[in-house]
Amino acid sequence: MENKPLAAIYVRVSTEEQAQHGFSLAGQEDSLKNYCSALGYNLFKIYKDEGKSAKDIKNRPAMSELLKDAESKKFSAIFIYKLDRFSRSLKDLILTIEKLKEWGIDFISLQDRIETASASGKLMFHIISAFAEFERNIIGERTFFGMERKSKEGGAITKAPLGYKMIERQLKIDPEKALQVKNIYEEFLNSQTSLNQLAIKNQLSVNGLKKLLKNRAYLGETKFSGKSNKGVHQPLLDEELFNKVQEKMKYYK
Repeated sequence: MENKPLAAIYVRVSTEEQAQHGFSLAGQEDSLKNYCSALGYNLFKIYKDEGKSAKDIKNRPAMSELLKDAESKKFSAIFIYKLDRFSRSLKDLILTIEKLKEWGIDFISLQDRIETASASGKLMFHIISAFAEFERNIIGERTFFGMERKSKEGGAITKAPLGYKMIERQLKIDPEKALQVKNIYEEFLNSQTSLNQLAIKNQLSVNGLKKLLKNRAYLGETKFSGKSNKGVHQPLLDEELFNKVQEKMKYYK
């Protein structure tokens, strides 16, 4: 008995679920205790979240304690009754199990027949992870195409650059800051002020100043994925000044 690995049990139920489906904590506990014993584990502790939603892992005290103890390696495995007892967010589930893998903690779900202790269990988890990655990629592609279309239509896709304000998702010129931008362009072009001096004067970093001096948003354009499109916002600078600054910027790598 002394040499058996230790296991933690996590149980969760919301008041609504218990009333509708009978997911009692006691029922989950009994089943998981038997399963732990059958697989050769001694029980370390039972962590209970009663009346808690599965939407957010962070707002469950017992879950937080469980993960803290897992990181401290106080046990070798976590047993749960069903995956949705642990989390209804696939993203949270995958990320949490990946952390457990890093800590060397096995993860076992009774009803779903999923565990990370055996070769077949690890394979099942990798399949779940693959579907999760596929879902993330699909969402990423939709986001990319949506932003690309928005850029082609002239909409702003990033935060407002210095000289503009974002009002109802549209770039509007901020008169005071717009004057500052024009003065920066003029001083850079017509004086011997160094980039470092100009950046300090305007409370910018040197890299931030370089980006400002190359930002085509000031010509009324939007940019996404390396492509510029005609924007719907009002230009802040004229092309002659902007182009002259770009010529001088070639000497500043």
